[in-house]
Amino acid sequence: MTFGFAPSATPAAVPTPIPADSSNRFGRVLEPAEWAAAGIPLLRNPREVVSGLHARHRPALSTAVVAVLDHDERLTASASFTRRPAPADGWEFRNALLAQLRRIIPHDLRRRTPVRTAVLLYCREGDERWTPEDGAWMWGLRDACTLHGLRCGAYITLTRGGWQVLGEGRGGRRPSTIAGAGSLADAAHELAAPLPLRRATGAADRPWRTAAR
Repeated sequence: MTFGFAPSATPAAVPTPIPADSSNRFGRVLEPAEWAAAGIPLLRNPREVVSGLHARHRPALSTAVVAVLDHDERLTASASFTRRPAPADGWEFRNALLAQLRRIIPHDLRRRTPVRTAVLLYCREGDERWTPEDGAWMWGLRDACTLHGLRCGAYITLTRGGWQVLGEGRGGRRPSTIAGAGSLADAAHELAAPLPLRRATGAADRPWRTAAR
């Protein structure tokens, strides 16, 4: 991504310094081609993962759900939180995701190779097409996984049109944001929803979820 800047109309004017955080924000975004080249592992059953996380967290708009899966794609832990109303910044997203991961599961930094995978489900406005906000979430997820010793997994968007695994071309119409998001407290009563996500123990009687606002 290339950004051009028009020259100042007054050559003698001293340019206003740009804060380092602002100047680097555009570099903390992964475009679809970069994401595809990163070798993100494919989900064997993305519909099961999406339906299970949706049933547990009932995400509203601007809500992110980060989940850790074991090697059999069973849920180890998950957390949901609402994005702050601020410009999309991969560094901020990385910090938010890392804080949630540190709270719900120990790191795997001592392992030579990651054995667990983190996936991210983000509920937003718009359609299934990639946006710079998605790119910032991708950057944040990849960096948070590296710092927590996890394998970076799928990035999934949930919109009015349904869900979409970005970079894979796989998606579905249900669940979607139109389905109506209940409160997080209600999620524990929705275990009869189709395709519940399996727990690492093989049981699905109690949701592993935490929520931060």
